Amino acid sequence: MGGAPTRPFAEGAFEGGSETPPYSQSCMSFHADVAFWFGFTHEARRMQCVRLILGVLLAAILGLAAGCGTDAVTPMNPQVPVGSTAQLRPGDSLNIAVQGVPDASTNTVQIDEEGLVSLPFIGMVQAAGASTAELSQRIRETYVAKKIYTTVDISVSVTERYIYVGGEVQRPGRIIWTPDLTVAKAVQSAGGFTLYAKETAVSLIRDKNAYPIDVKLAQKNPAQDPRLMPGDSLQVPRSPF
Repeated sequence: MGGAPTRPFAEGAFEGGSETPPYSQSCMSFHADVAFWFGFTHEARRMQCVRLILGVLLAAILGLAAGCGTDAVTPMNPQVPVGSTAQLRPGDSLNIAVQGVPDASTNTVQIDEEGLVSLPFIGMVQAAGASTAELSQRIRETYVAKKIYTTVDISVSVTERYIYVGGEVQRPGRIIWTPDLTVAKAVQSAGGFTLYAKETAVSLIRDKNAYPIDVKLAQKNPAQDPRLMPGDSLQVPRSPF
């Protein structure tokens, strides 16, 4: 009593011999845990942001690749070889005048599927593939070679040229050819497609070769609408559906 207050514990005499009070150790452990979880949460958020950025970049790359793939498969009709319209073709209608002889005549003929025309006294003459001037010379030489005439004048002129449209159109048959006639225009001239037509697989037949034409594409894009040549044929198939 009345003496100096005594310390409850001597220095270094806390439980376990620690110089730090037990409540201080608890506080230090708590702060360490908070720091750990704060660091963990921050790292998790950082990784989440990284994954989000990578996902956006991947989506952009895939979108670009898809766009390039679409350009690479743009639908196109085949390139159809174009010949000279000066060459006569099967189906052409001609006037062939035989003059300078006692029995002069004018003959209206049509080049047949074999490319031939028939004329008096000399029979069949090859016409397809020649120009009118070349055919005139060929006929003259044939008359002279067969000793039908010693001299003769021949003139050849084209009266009409045709293309043919068959299959699933309203009015199948032949159509008069004009220099601006295309596949889509020919189908329209034939009355258009029937309800059963397979419009995406029309066959264009030229010089005994067939080319598949998508007429729907040709109607949308004139650059994909091939021009027709005299003697061409179009065959419109029936759709199975």
